[in-house]
Amino acid sequence: MTGTMTMEAMSILDEKRALESASERYDSPHSTSSSLRELLLAPQGAVLSLSSIRLFTYRACFALLPSFIQKRITGEITKPERLHPSSHLDGIRGLAAFFVFLCHLSYNCFIITYGFGLGDEGDNYHLLQLPIIRLFYSGPPMVSLFFVISGYALSLKPLKQMRAHQWDGLMQTMSSSIFRRGLRLYLPTTISTLLILLMIRGGLYEATRPFAQNHEMLRNVLELHPSRYLSFSEQFQDWIWTIHNFIFVWSWDVYAGSTFYDVHLWTIPTEFRSSMFLFACLVGCARCKSYLRVAILSGLAYFVFRNDRWELFLFLSGAILAELDLIRTTRMLARGEKEIHMTPLKRSFWLTVAIVALYLMSQPDEFAEETPGWIYLTQWIPLWFSTPYRYWQSLGSVLFLWAVNNAPFLQQPFNSGPIQYLGKVSYALYVMHGPVIHIIGYTIEPMVWSFTGSDTELEYKVGFMLSTVLIVPFLLWAADLFWRAFDIPSVKFAKWLESQFIVEE
Repeated sequence: MTGTMTMEAMSILDEKRALESASERYDSPHSTSSSLRELLLAPQGAVLSLSSIRLFTYRACFALLPSFIQKRITGEITKPERLHPSSHLDGIRGLAAFFVFLCHLSYNCFIITYGFGLGDEGDNYHLLQLPIIRLFYSGPPMVSLFFVISGYALSLKPLKQMRAHQWDGLMQTMSSSIFRRGLRLYLPTTISTLLILLMIRGGLYEATRPFAQNHEMLRNVLELHPSRYLSFSEQFQDWIWTIHNFIFVWSWDVYAGSTFYDVHLWTIPTEFRSSMFLFACLVGCARCKSYLRVAILSGLAYFVFRNDRWELFLFLSGAILAELDLIRTTRMLARGEKEIHMTPLKRSFWLTVAIVALYLMSQPDEFAEETPGWIYLTQWIPLWFSTPYRYWQSLGSVLFLWAVNNAPFLQQPFNSGPIQYLGKVSYALYVMHGPVIHIIGYTIEPMVWSFTGSDTELEYKVGFMLSTVLIVPFLLWAADLFWRAFDIPSVKFAKWLESQFIVEE
């Protein structure tokens, strides 16, 4: 969730090409773009006319289209974006964000916390409950991946500078990271919750409020809508205090700062607190020798894990993985190697590690101690670990990313175009999936169930699956729009603000 994702906004020339192309299709197959070009180049003082209204309509409609559709419309030929060594982590983060959406959509309707084989025969013997398969709709292990990847991304550049003894550059990097971290995390979420406030006042949440409270149709967890106050001023005051509590850095409670405007955002304050802890640890061991730094970070990771701080353990584990990757790269360069050489034995080893890691990540959230395949493993969970279901999930997420980082063949699926796109919009997707479920999802689901029926288990499941297929395009559209309109500008604003505050050398 937190690697910086930037993409240059469409330039005026690109937009001009798009409008010219749209004009040609709008008028006739034989028309030219000259009329639209005249509109684009018309003086600003021109009188409002039909053509200027058309121009505004083109611009507005084009801006609302997802970025990948815009490129197709313009016929823009772009080279595939260059992949960097950790691009696969962006893809994993994007997939994880999408799976979190599936989790929050499905847990309203089904019990998704039970593992395969729990209880009496026939109770929990569904294919989707099998280990690894159940990761597609499991939220907690995806959060673990978020935190490890965040630790990796935040540590990689500082660690490179430490290894190169670039102390001045390291100071600038750490200062910039600390300055911008809060803005990076809290600006988009402040905007998203403000948009939710406006949608509440506009009646969009009221239209689906009865369905959100309908336990006959939503048969498991009810995610209730935020309250609607009598006046806008009351609502706004409530939102202000919500944001005040949301930006809460004084408690180490994992859910401290959780906001009722979007309950899924509890991870953001946790991300911020864990980031600050990680920065302090990196600075503390910056001048240590590489192997000692790995030892110190590993000792700290064990210490925080033993003290029930699984989120800090995951961030520190990400930093350790980054250091190990840099050590491996240095050794490869010393041998004159540019790529990781995979022998059949190495491929088998890393594939086995990845599969074992995915199995561990599949630990059921409830009653794992009674679930076949987990009865023995749960006996190893210490009594002092307060959230037992996160124990093997946390260790498995670290193990999985360790395997993928060392095996290029495991990285390939995550470097594909669609998955990389999810990586770019991952933060926006995470931020927007809540409002999309509450407004779009709760509108589509009753309509579909009225068509498929919901009396039998089969009808209910078919209706849910069809609803999911219909909701996903709206989610991608909302995420893409939020990404371009608010997420990217937030990153640029944080950089600009820092440039205005720092002392010129």
